Amino acid sequence: AGWDCTNFLQFNYGGGGAQVYHNTLTPPTHPFRSQMWNGTCDEGQLTAGGLQDAIAHGKDFWELYHGTLGFLNQVDESEIHIRTSTEDRTMQVASGMLFGMDPASAQRSWPVYTQPSTIDSLVPSYSCPQADAVRAAYQSVPAWTDHLSQNAGLKARLDATLGTAGLADWASWYDHFFDTFSSRTCNGHTLPCNSTGACVSEADAAQVFAIGDFEYNYIWNTAENATEYNQLTFGVMFSELAQNFISFSAGHETHRLRLYVGHDGSLIRLASGLGFGQQSSLRWPALGSEVVMEVWKLKGEFYVRVLHEGTVVEGMSWVPISVFVDKLQAQVPADIFQRCMQVSA
Repeated sequence: AGWDCTNFLQFNYGGGGAQVYHNTLTPPTHPFRSQMWNGTCDEGQLTAGGLQDAIAHGKDFWELYHGTLGFLNQVDESEIHIRTSTEDRTMQVASGMLFGMDPASAQRSWPVYTQPSTIDSLVPSYSCPQADAVRAAYQSVPAWTDHLSQNAGLKARLDATLGTAGLADWASWYDHFFDTFSSRTCNGHTLPCNSTGACVSEADAAQVFAIGDFEYNYIWNTAENATEYNQLTFGVMFSELAQNFISFSAGHETHRLRLYVGHDGSLIRLASGLGFGQQSSLRWPALGSEVVMEVWKLKGEFYVRVLHEGTVVEGMSWVPISVFVDKLQAQVPADIFQRCMQVSA
C-alpha cells in the first residue's frame, strides 16, 4: 500500500523545451527505503484525487458565477488573475480549477503569478523575528504547555509507532501528526503502521485531530497577542487584498476574478484577521477550504459579501466596500518591516 501518483503526470519543463514530467521512484535497494511509506508520490505532491477535486471545484464555481449569476463571461486571463504560492501543488490546483471552468483551457498556456519564495506573503514565508518571539512567548505558558503534558501518553505512543521521538518539529505541536493522519483518512488510506506491525489507532488519530483544532484556535485566535502574531505574519497579504478593493473602487481593476491558491496557514490567518474566530472557535482549515469575497453594486454603491465554505459569514453579508477596506487595513501593522525586524526584549 502507499500513495499512487502514477495516474497523474507531474509536468515541469521550461517553455520551448521538451515537455518532461517526473516520476517518483524509490529503488528497492535504497538503504533508507524503510523510512518512507511505500508509494510513487513525493512529499507534498498533489494526487490525481486532488486534481479531480480541483476540477470539480472549478466546474461548480463556473456554473455559479457564469451560469447562474452571469458575472464571469469567459475563461481568459483578461478576466481571471491567478496567484499561488511557489509550491507545484497550488499551481496544479489552479490548473484543475481552470480546466473545470473550461476544458479547452488544457490547450493553452496560462500565467500564474507568484512572489519570490523568501518573501511570499501568501504562505507566508517572509522573515519576521518579532512574530516568532510573540508566538514563542505564548507557547511557553500553561495555556499551551499543559496540553502537551496532558497528552504525553499519546505522544509516546505515536513516537513509538512512527519513530518521531527526538524530532523537534514533531515535539512542539501536533501539526505534522495532523497532516500525516488527515491526508490518509481523507484519501481512504489506512493509518500509519511500522515494520513491526504496530499501527496508529483510530482513537489516537481522532485525539490528534481534536488537538490540532485546539492548537490552531489557540495560536491564531485565543492566545494573548495572537492578533499581533497574525497581523505580523499576514499583514503584507492583508495589505495586498486591501489594495485590490481600493483599485476596484477607483475603477482601475481590469479583472473580474482574482483567484488565490494557498495553504492551511494562509486560510487560518485570513479567517482570523476577518474575525471568524469572534463568532466560534477556529478550526484547522480542511483540504479544499475556500473564502470568497464578492463585490456587489446597489444604487451606485459597492458592497462586499464574504462567504466561508459556501456560507455567508455572519455580519459580512452587506458591508460597504470602504468599511471592508478599513477592516483589511486594520490588520496591517504600521511599518511592518521595522516591526518584524525589531524584536522586543
